[in-house]
Amino acid sequence: MNDGHYPPPKQFGLLVHTILILLMFGLSGWGIWNLTFAEVGPNFVIFLLDALLALVPLPLFLYRAYALMRADYILDRDSLELRWGLRDEDIPLTDIEWLRPATDLTTPLRLPWLPMPGAVLGLRRHPDLGVVEFLASSSKNLLLVATSKRVYAISPTNAARFAQTFARTIEMGSLLPAEAKSVYPSFLISRAWRNPLARFLWLAGLFMNIGLAVWVMLTIPTLSQVTLGFAPSGAALPPSPASQLILLPVISSFLFLAGLFSGMYFYRWATHRILALVLWTSSALSALLFLLAVLFIISTPV
Repeated sequence: MNDGHYPPPKQFGLLVHTILILLMFGLSGWGIWNLTFAEVGPNFVIFLLDALLALVPLPLFLYRAYALMRADYILDRDSLELRWGLRDEDIPLTDIEWLRPATDLTTPLRLPWLPMPGAVLGLRRHPDLGVVEFLASSSKNLLLVATSKRVYAISPTNAARFAQTFARTIEMGSLLPAEAKSVYPSFLISRAWRNPLARFLWLAGLFMNIGLAVWVMLTIPTLSQVTLGFAPSGAALPPSPASQLILLPVISSFLFLAGLFSGMYFYRWATHRILALVLWTSSALSALLFLLAVLFIISTPV
């Protein structure tokens, strides 16, 4: 790569993550669709579990796909930057003790928990190296970058070329002393949590969505039919099975999570934090509107 950029291989990992995301969306959509027709009983519970369990891993797959798209290893005369999603490690070249292929180890390096194409991520303790942090998209051609604090496992597309460039850069020496920097996703969350308004909006949206889900699940068995809207003429739509009420907490939760993660993206920059607060405010307000919608629906005679 040019300009000191040596990104990891991405194409196959993005393909795998795209398939998994579409599969989870499909399974969840299938469960939600069947919920709208199922009577309260065993089938209703099965479809509800299908919809919820398929949605649980979605944020993980979406974030890993985003992280892989942003992943890069940037080498210059002063530092090596390891960039992976919201994780950013900037290592001064003077802090790097050695760089070598993982295949040179006498004791094989074990992979972190749940490795998959495009996401070989996490921590693993090695008997000789100590803690190894993986920031790689593939387990093949891993390079180990050792500092006094930690060893990093990376996977540049052309590992041999990266190693040669690194050796030449070390020989030339550093131009300016670089400053070490470590940024973790958890640091961003804790920084936003310290903002009282952000904390209030998160908790308000969370508790309203939990309350909405519990309220709807307790209400559905007591109703036979509900009216979910109005025709363009202003007349109420034909009654629907009460089980269709489950759509409201599902949609509300999806909007809340979408606003939460979108706001987290913008909160990284001080100049964009107002956008993050607007998104989190919208998420909390949408949850409130869904609560009012359920109140209106169950109080409207069919």
